[in-house]
Amino acid sequence: MSVVRVVLIDDHSVVREGYRRLLERTPDIAVLAEAATGEEAYRLFSEQRPDVVVMDINLPGMSGIEATRRILARDPEARVLVFSMHEDALFGSRALQAGARGYVTKASAPEVLVEAVRAVAQGRMFLSHDMAQRLALQSVPGQELPLDALSPREFEVFRLLAEGRAVSDIARILSLSQKTIANYQSAIKQKLEAQTSAQMVWIALKRGLVGGKAE
Repeated sequence: MSVVRVVLIDDHSVVREGYRRLLERTPDIAVLAEAATGEEAYRLFSEQRPDVVVMDINLPGMSGIEATRRILARDPEARVLVFSMHEDALFGSRALQAGARGYVTKASAPEVLVEAVRAVAQGRMFLSHDMAQRLALQSVPGQELPLDALSPREFEVFRLLAEGRAVSDIARILSLSQKTIANYQSAIKQKLEAQTSAQMVWIALKRGLVGGKAE
């Protein structure tokens, strides 16, 4: 029986420990390494070459979606499974656009994660039931929302701006020039019809991209 080699990425060490124990209770899955940031995820993938990367979205600095995009840019055959608290279809669609082979919400039963890891390792796509339903509803005509108009790179810049990151900080995280980030910022405001940074933050809060709640 071949063993599926996994790398775990989550910024909470206690949470990672729980996932590790869950996965290693099965004889056909082994956790090679774990990390807390997108940058570490990219490095570990390059070093370990795991069969599956289990990736959270909310990470300090580079998001799990951006880390997934970079991993797939390095190796188009890489298999990334996003495992996130976000249940909004927006996150599922963005993760799949970045190249993820699956998306499981943390509201899913524990055995769903195990099933997903095995499926992705075999080259199959896997969506937890709740995310599959939300993505199906999103495809209904007339359901397109402003954030859907953002490109993957614009979406990542938008998320970081909404977190209150400075243009210089975002440029460092994404390895781009400050001028490029400023251009993205202008394009994002135009697409979202946001006149101020406060309006952008409100949009992000409403869709759950950052902590807090939009009233």
